Amino acid sequence: MKVAFLTAGGIAPCLSASIGRLIEQYASHAPEAQMIAYLHGYKGLLRGTSIALGDDVVRNAETLYDYGGSPIGNSRVKLTNVKDCVAKGYVKEGQDPLQVGAEQLVRDKVDILHTIGGDDTNTTAGDLVAYLKEHDYNLTVVGLPKTVDNDVFPITQTLGAWTAAEQGAVFFENVANENTTSARQLIIHEVMGRNCGWLTAATAQAYRERLTKRDFLPGILIEQSRWDVDAVYIPEVDIDIDAEAKRLRKRMDEKDSVNIFLSEGAGVESIVKEMEAKGEEVVRDAFGHVRLDEINPGAWFAKQFAKAIGAEKVLVQKSGYFARSAKANQADLDLIFKTADLAMRCAMDGQSGVVALDEDHAGELACVEFTRIKGGKPFNPDEPWYKEMLKSIGQL
Repeated sequence: MKVAFLTAGGIAPCLSASIGRLIEQYASHAPEAQMIAYLHGYKGLLRGTSIALGDDVVRNAETLYDYGGSPIGNSRVKLTNVKDCVAKGYVKEGQDPLQVGAEQLVRDKVDILHTIGGDDTNTTAGDLVAYLKEHDYNLTVVGLPKTVDNDVFPITQTLGAWTAAEQGAVFFENVANENTTSARQLIIHEVMGRNCGWLTAATAQAYRERLTKRDFLPGILIEQSRWDVDAVYIPEVDIDIDAEAKRLRKRMDEKDSVNIFLSEGAGVESIVKEMEAKGEEVVRDAFGHVRLDEINPGAWFAKQFAKAIGAEKVLVQKSGYFARSAKANQADLDLIFKTADLAMRCAMDGQSGVVALDEDHAGELACVEFTRIKGGKPFNPDEPWYKEMLKSIGQL
């Protein structure tokens, strides 16, 4: 039996630990299995670039629990985007990337493929399964759901998201100290989240919970109000810039600083329209997503608010790369272990799908059919904990 691993998309605090747990499970339950890894996701599959996981790796797989990132590399490649695959040199003109990838799996005699990634990674895995089935090759593909955005249907909690929220809170604990460098300081904490505000909301909540465990010193600049969150903006809720500017002006006058937690996807439609109206190019990736780093949402919001609230200094800080590259925390490790263990069992039984907490079935851990996997799941802004947080900061 030959087992292959592949991680794709952006990194998240679960990839290394997931690979480590899977290796341990196969070493324990199928010691005869050969294990390989395709380097840098679907790019490696298309190019036939793989490595054998030797005895040293297998014996010391638990080392991967202490690392973020991916031990086998990632890339953003969509096998059904033929034009992009040709342009990047992954396949030749006239070739079908799905066919190239499938034929590579056949040449490598892979029986089981584990894909660890988000909705794009795992729906692509589903395409491979369907293609190979049509061509009479029995490949079992079992995915694990990775994304810090926590925005995949029908999955209750994706791997790595809890850690990313915790690490985003840690990140802002240091950034918040910048409010002492200037009077009337506006700090915008830009958090990852293209279409879903879960990570921004969860990061703000985690940060505020950490504040309750700290000591402050009223009478000088070390007052809790200066460190607290004043606004949380997410893609699911429209932002009344004028009304918020008036509210935040009062906060600035009261406490001499304003802290905003901003989802990078909040207000993107307005930013894109403004850019297109000016004739500026809106850069998109292989999946058609607007490249958010190129349009800089934090700077746009800073421009909208700075003058209106009387800010003397503005600071925009992004926690995305810091948060997503962390090693998994204990909560995520617990979920990773349960997910990887079931993924191995499903693979051994020949059952393809994505192992995840299935919100359509009471949140139970199950092997979800690839056809049910879909991205773009929004955060529910009516979640009681979220509404309570907004009320406590005066935004609701």
